[in-house]
Amino acid sequence: QIHLTESGGGLVQPGGSLKLSCVASGSTWAISTMGWYRQTPGKEREFVATINWSGGNTYYADSVKGRFTVSRDNTKNTVYLQMDNLKLEDTAVYYCNLLKIPVNYWGQGTQVTVSS
Repeated sequence: QIHLTESGGGLVQPGGSLKLSCVASGSTWAISTMGWYRQTPGKEREFVATINWSGGNTYYADSVKGRFTVSRDNTKNTVYLQMDNLKLEDTAVYYCNLLKIPVNYWGQGTQVTVSS
């Protein structure tokens, strides 16, 4: 079993920055990918970014390309999401995701609010 603990959410003004962190604990060998999704009320959870755990390849949703950066620290079993130039539409609950084939694991979510 794997447990994911997120941190770093909060309130920020448009154009500001936040950095999310997610630590994985438990059976953390053979991780395939870690990444981030987000969800707003009444909408489905959507993909934000992911990173391949061994090779470090990264993938982003078009809506965040050039503004968000996903990275990892394998030694700490931690994935990060650096969010720059935040927009009002980035407001959401952000969920950490870990894929250990064939199972997806999810964190409890952290609120990010972009507001002036």
